[in-house]
Parts: sequence; structure tokens; C-alpha cells
Amino acid sequence: MAAPSMAAALAASLPAPAAAPAPAAPVYEAIPPSMAKVIDIEAEIALQVVQLDGMVVSKILKHAREATSGTVHGLLLGLDLDGTLEVSNSFALPHHVSDEDDKSAKSSAKYQASMLRSLREVQADDSVVGFYQATSLGAFFNQNLVEIQAIHQDKLRHGGVVIVHDVSLTARGNASFRAFRLTPSFLDAYKKSNFSTTSLISHRLTFSAILEEIPLQVRVNPLLGSFLSKLTQSSPSPLPDPAPDATRTAVIPPTFSALDLRTSGLTRNLEQIIETVDNYKNEEGNVAFLQRQIARERLKAENYIQKRKEENMARAAQDLAPLPEEDVARLFKIPPEPSRLESMLLLGQIDAYAKNLETAASSGLIKMYSVRN
Repeated sequence: MAAPSMAAALAASLPAPAAAPAPAAPVYEAIPPSMAKVIDIEAEIALQVVQLDGMVVSKILKHAREATSGTVHGLLLGLDLDGTLEVSNSFALPHHVSDEDDKSAKSSAKYQASMLRSLREVQADDSVVGFYQATSLGAFFNQNLVEIQAIHQDKLRHGGVVIVHDVSLTARGNASFRAFRLTPSFLDAYKKSNFSTTSLISHRLTFSAILEEIPLQVRVNPLLGSFLSKLTQSSPSPLPDPAPDATRTAVIPPTFSALDLRTSGLTRNLEQIIETVDNYKNEEGNVAFLQRQIARERLKAENYIQKRKEENMARAAQDLAPLPEEDVARLFKIPPEPSRLESMLLLGQIDAYAKNLETAASSGLIKMYSVRN
């Protein structure tokens, strides 16, 4: 009995613990009117232009040039301010041989999370604002792009954007970058997973109404531009008394790709058009087969209903109880109407190949005419 009383005495002799101070209520300061439009917390300002930093452009070009596979894609990082989506950084995503493999998807997700966490630790931009994808001959319509962009537009502010880089135009000396996002009508049909003929008509969807283009600008840091303009090296001059500018040449040599008269690109373009037209014919054949199957099943169901009506009329004439009406959907498995999404995407690819062929052919004719004269 002595021990408990001693413990009680010691406890009573200790000073009472100080009450924890109540946390102060947070004070929120009103956003100044001059900054309210710029901050745009509720994302009420419509996206008007996409601004690519010069470093992002160089990183995408480098990734597309060094890629060993045809799949080149990565994430864009930045911030949207006052209707301008400023893309200040990017990083490439690894390419997996099997994109459908669960392990590949999990590995890619872990890589993205690791990269974003590393950027956050060094206090760099880690806000995802979209993704980029490299393409060739202007044909970027595919299921993968649509699926990724649909996810981004559902999760990101202002829906995010996809930057399409055309490698074939860059090879001719014209760096091609375009910004797109899905149209509201297409996104509505995509969320409903309904691309039947009736849905396409009600949403007024064609291949040209899948994506809407957003104006794009390239911003070069003045310090970087000054560095590139001064990036020269000394070289001997054959002149006896050369001027100071004649003794220095740029480290980056000039490109003469615009004077290339080869037609290898045209041949590849025609091959892609033929291949895509064949794919479109096969897809249309599959759709026609499914539609015929649907028509046969519907005809069977209609004949069954008509036969049951005639039997009930005959039984009613004989003062007999009518036969019960059975569930036609359970008796006849009528397939749903096939999706026309793949056909629309293939038409978009054909259109892109045709426009690229027109541009390349007209440019080639001008070059050949100039050489001849």
C-alpha cells in the first residue's frame, strides 16, 4: 500500500503540465485586384495560347533525334497564367516494347512519380500541364494519343495540352511544333463510350472535329539567345588583311537541308497512304460485317414477336389464354452497334498524309523548277 501512495504523492508534487496553446486561426489575405486575373485559382480564364520555353524545344528535339524506336513521348511541366500555358520544362518517358503489359504500365507510373518527386525536391516546376509526342509525316491520330489526352483533360487545369512534334518536317529544316486538345463534343462522346452512327450525327463529329488547335509560341531566354549569337570560334582567313568578323565563324554549322532534292520522303509518304487506306478498308469491312450480323439478329427478333402476336390472336379467337410475352433481349443476343472511332482516326491519318504529300510535292516542284532554270 506504500508504493501507490508514494506515487500519488510524487505526482501531486509535480507541476501541472502547461496547457498546449491553441493554434492561431489562419489569416487569409484577399488577393489584390491586380493579381486576381493572373492567379486564376478557379481556372475561369480560357486558355488562349501555349508558350514553349526554348529549353523544352531543344529537349524534345534531342529526344526525337536520339530515340531508337518510333514511340517518342514525355510529360510537359509548367504553369498557366492569364490564359497562357507556360511550359517551362519537360522530361522523356521510357519506351516499353509492350504497352499493354501491366508491369510496363506500373514501371512507367513509378518513373513518373520518381521524376516529379525529384523535381519537387530541387524546387523545380513539377506541375504537369500535358504531354508531348513525336510523329512522322504529320499523322498523329491514334488511340493512344486520344486516351492519354482524355485523361489529362479530366484531371488537369484547363484540360492540359498535347504538343505534337513532326520529325519529318524537322529533317527538312523546319522545326514543327503544334498544340492540341480534344474538342468538347468529342470528349462528351468519349466519356459515354458511344461512337455509333447516331452519336456521330448528334455530336457532329468527323475526323477534323476530334482535336482543336491552340496557338503556340516559342520563348527563348534572352541570355541563351545572346550566348548562341556569340558562340563563335576563331579561324584562319586567306585574306591578307581580313576584317575582324571574317576571322570568326559560328560553331554551329549552317544547314542546307532546304536545298535537298531527294524524293525519298515522297516515296515513304505514298507508302504510308497506301497502308492506311488498306487499314481503313479492313476496318470498314469489319464494321459492315457487324452491321449485317446485327440486322440478322434484329430480323429474327421481329419475326419472333410477329409470330407470337399471330399465335395470341388465334388463341383469343378460340377463347384461350394468350401466351406470355418473353424477353426478346434474352432470347436473341443483339450485338451493340460497332464503334466508328477507329475509322475516324484512320481518316484523320489519311488526311494528314495527303496534306504532307501536297506540301512536300509543291516544295519539290519549286526546287526542281529553280534548278532547271
